[in-house]
Amino acid sequence: MFHSPYTATGDWHPQPLESLHGHVPPGNLVPWLLHAGSLTAALKHLSGGEFSVKILNQGWQQPHPEERRALNLRERSQALIREVLLCGKGQPWVYARSVLPERTLDGRSRYLRTLDNRPLGELLFSQPDTRRGPIVLNRLERNPKCRLAELAGMAPQAWGRRSTFWLHDKPLLVAETFLSSFNPTMPPMT
Repeated sequence: MFHSPYTATGDWHPQPLESLHGHVPPGNLVPWLLHAGSLTAALKHLSGGEFSVKILNQGWQQPHPEERRALNLRERSQALIREVLLCGKGQPWVYARSVLPERTLDGRSRYLRTLDNRPLGELLFSQPDTRRGPIVLNRLERNPKCRLAELAGMAPQAWGRRSTFWLHDKPLLVAETFLSSFNPTMPPMT
């Protein structure tokens, strides 16, 4: 059975950073957490093109309660849950978890059911009618049940962000957790 590598430690907090109750992310990570553009494009740029997506898990499941609330889904709703590592220069930099409700994957967005190792963010930002909701922040903790070799040695806590996107006016949720192996020396390129 697959266990997600990181779990939220509490509520997701809207900006400004003062709302995080004294827990503030490292300065070099703040521009990345708040970056409203395509994280995929920014990571590709930072990696000099040495970028890849590794699928950890993808399948139909019940979203977590707070994910259902964010997407206004009923208790027993199923969604396509996609969990991946975004890697730069051969290192896992970001753990991403996407929740795609069944109604979002109908019609013109049906192609999202079979993404394989293509980055979801790249597809979202290439669609002219995609809208993004506010970015919210949280600290996440390593799940001790997750034993992924790629994450061995990672810090027990990490900073993450989450947004609801609307693709063709249908919602999906994307959460991105910045791993301790990601130590940028520059802000994301816009």
